[in-house]
Amino acid sequence: MPAREPAVTGAPNWIDLLSSDTARSKAFYAELFGWTAEEAGEEFGGYITFSKNGVQVAGAMARQPGNPAPDAWSVYLATDDAAKTLEIATAHGGKIMLDAMPVGDLGVMGFAIDPGGAAIGVWQEGTHKGIGLGDEPGTPGWFELHTRDYDSAVPFYRDVFGWDAHTVSDTPEFRYTVQQDGEAQRAGIMDATAHLPEDVPAHWSVYFHVADTDAALAKAVELGGSVVMPPDDTPYGRIAIATDPTGAHFRLMGPNKTGAAASDS
Repeated sequence: MPAREPAVTGAPNWIDLLSSDTARSKAFYAELFGWTAEEAGEEFGGYITFSKNGVQVAGAMARQPGNPAPDAWSVYLATDDAAKTLEIATAHGGKIMLDAMPVGDLGVMGFAIDPGGAAIGVWQEGTHKGIGLGDEPGTPGWFELHTRDYDSAVPFYRDVFGWDAHTVSDTPEFRYTVQQDGEAQRAGIMDATAHLPEDVPAHWSVYFHVADTDAALAKAVELGGSVVMPPDDTPYGRIAIATDPTGAHFRLMGPNKTGAAASDS
């Protein structure tokens, strides 16, 4: 049960789900990934913490009536000072979606909108240290921004979150930059101009490790989810895209059918 290394500044350190039916979401992810769910008290708005093998890996919150936002997974990046990070974000073309807000002694959270329109959370750790488990089935494995404004997104995350940004590919067919942390890669930015449907805004995506992508996708459908993209072998593993029963998108990553291991970066 490999513990996940503490997130460096600017790296993803938490994810959570906005759900219109938290009971259904809890049942779905419990069956799909083997998660357990614990609901906080009223002082935390009934926030749900998902755990795998007793270690926290994700969260969820109920979408309130009148909130037009679709059900979706959100990504938070680590910061030492949430308020300062949001201030810097506005100075580099972003907008504040939610001001820095203490969450008891757990930490400080906030949300910004990057120049391409994607929402990104910030999390300043207190007693809540973020994702505690990785590199095994049922845990978050990769975090990726899909944007139509790649040329603005890369300097935004470099300047606001201190990314050591490395370009992996810069061809017309595939433009991709990663956050480098020594030998490890923590997150990526993709130029998705040619891939995003017109009605889909820029967004962050979460990939979850699975032992068998095809089997996990079939299980997701059996549990009420749907297929967005069928499994496909890639240099980074066998990837598929699905939605959960309330419509939130997520990605699955497992070993390729050829036997090559999926990337753990």
